[in-house]
Amino acid sequence: MSAFDYRNFDDRRQHSQSAKAALLAKFKARPPADDPEVVAKAKARAEIVQAREDRAREREAARIAAERKAAEEKRIREETELAARLAREAAELAAAQERKSAELAQKKAERDARYAARKAKAKR
Repeated sequence: MSAFDYRNFDDRRQHSQSAKAALLAKFKARPPADDPEVVAKAKARAEIVQAREDRAREREAARIAAERKAAEEKRIREETELAARLAREAAELAAAQERKSAELAQKKAERDARYAARKAKAKR
């Protein structure tokens, strides 16, 4: 069922005229643009907008600072991990060289012992 249930043309015309009159009255009741109250409200709205923009800029600056700090911390952590890995690899290399030199010394001692045993056997 329609919300506008007018029985005849005169009812519709009268309702249309009253609606137009209400719109005109609403428009005429509006204060002019240079009214001090309207100017004060506009200024207050502008201040609110400015404050909102300032807060947004502060949040953006804080976010950028946090990202920079996180990137710096990550870089430091990666450098520390790299230094630790290099130190560990250097220690492993030194240990491997130490084992190799000990192995070579042991082989030389075994070789010298065999040579001495052969010499001792030849002298008898």
